[in-house]
Amino acid sequence: GEYFDVKIVRTPLHADYRADVQALESRINRNTIGIVGSAPSYPYGVIDPIEQLGEVALRHHVPLHVDGCLGGFLLPWVEKLGHPVPPFDFRVPGVTSISADLHKYGYAAKGASTILYRSLDFFRDQIFAEVDWCGGVYGGATMAGTRPGGAIAAAWASLHSLGQAGYIENARAVMEATRRYMDGVRAIPGLCVLGEPEMSVFAFGSKDGRVSMYAVADKLEQSGWHVDRLQRPESIHLIINAGHGQVVDQYLADLRAAVDHVAAHPEAALQGMAPMYGLIAEAPLRRMVKRNVVSMLAKLYVQRDQASIDEEEVSADSVPKPVMQLLRLKARLRRLFQRSLSKRPKS
Repeated sequence: GEYFDVKIVRTPLHADYRADVQALESRINRNTIGIVGSAPSYPYGVIDPIEQLGEVALRHHVPLHVDGCLGGFLLPWVEKLGHPVPPFDFRVPGVTSISADLHKYGYAAKGASTILYRSLDFFRDQIFAEVDWCGGVYGGATMAGTRPGGAIAAAWASLHSLGQAGYIENARAVMEATRRYMDGVRAIPGLCVLGEPEMSVFAFGSKDGRVSMYAVADKLEQSGWHVDRLQRPESIHLIINAGHGQVVDQYLADLRAAVDHVAAHPEAALQGMAPMYGLIAEAPLRRMVKRNVVSMLAKLYVQRDQASIDEEEVSADSVPKPVMQLLRLKARLRRLFQRSLSKRPKS
């Protein structure tokens, strides 16, 4: 959207974290140039209703792109193994393009990726050609001009060394490990898996919000785990690979201990990194946060003597003090309220 000055229209999700097709269709107008669905979504590992989105795309004569960057090199094998996978590819008539990253479940090095089109009619619009340049004729099919060949060669090697049999065997091990992780999470009182993931990516959170998942994440990191946190809702994110099957029991034991600790010590939500993540998730000044991120990245690319950039940026220190105090107070009141709920006698 930022590259081509195209307005991104976001649509709501159902309670299962899949796209609300009716809400999406209601937002289509004469300016709509395409629909995008996920297979699966990165946070929750669920596949959008691609078949229904395909019907909408055909009805309104707009392209439908499936973002299969995460699942493109796993879902086909998962389906071959007999797991239920709803159609997400060119079997759905309305799908016009699919992206799939080789560096995820393709087990290749970063720097090479794939995009598939239903027909050359769509691909032709991606190609750039210049015939009036003084250097001669120039053509290319990607955003980058000069591209490194090493990553492409490494991707080719991964594909051919693993082959279909290797990918299916990896998928078998991945899905078995995923089942063990999900079953273990669901067996811990107070925790739940968000939605019904179709593959090996999922998030889990607190059933009633009484346990701070950010505090649980802090406790897990103290035990040596690398933890990916999500916001809205507050949760912990896992992407399972075959090797993770070797540490399932240890992870689940540490997770249960972390949950028990946070449940017994609600004040943990106000310690460590948990308050910071809580503030970020609830911060109303999203545009200011975005400007801070842009400024932080910009400073990485300038010489130290170019301090004038500081005059243009909005630093964290420039956030009005009363606003920060209100944010901290809001987070504290929320935690205190949760703590009071946990002390109520069960009916």
